[in-house]
Amino acid sequence: MNNQKNHVILSEDDFRMLKQFAETFPGSANANEMSLSYELNRAIVVENEDLPPDSIRLNSHVKVRELTSNKEMEFAIVMPALADFNQKKISVLTPMGAALIGLCKGETVEWKMPAGMKKFEVLDVIQVA
Repeated sequence: MNNQKNHVILSEDDFRMLKQFAETFPGSANANEMSLSYELNRAIVVENEDLPPDSIRLNSHVKVRELTSNKEMEFAIVMPALADFNQKKISVLTPMGAALIGLCKGETVEWKMPAGMKKFEVLDVIQVA
């Protein structure tokens, strides 16, 4: 499944925060197909309480599998100021963060990473209060 087939679903709060950030942060407004701005432009925005519980949002803990290597990874997707590789917190502006934001458990996405095109499956999504 290509990222075009997935619906990107964001809460009003996440959409507002990410849209504002994308508009003000230099370089993040790049609207090419594999960018945060592109994902925001095609997102379905729902009221906070209507967001599916297995949808990846800011501060979600996510478990994914890279399908070629079968390697599993776990991390949280956070705003750039909170990113910390040692604490397994990745920025929503990284290729991985932008690829996954708004997807749901069970979906797959193909995305350009620094090491080339990679395909990931979302194995689990845990919301943190």
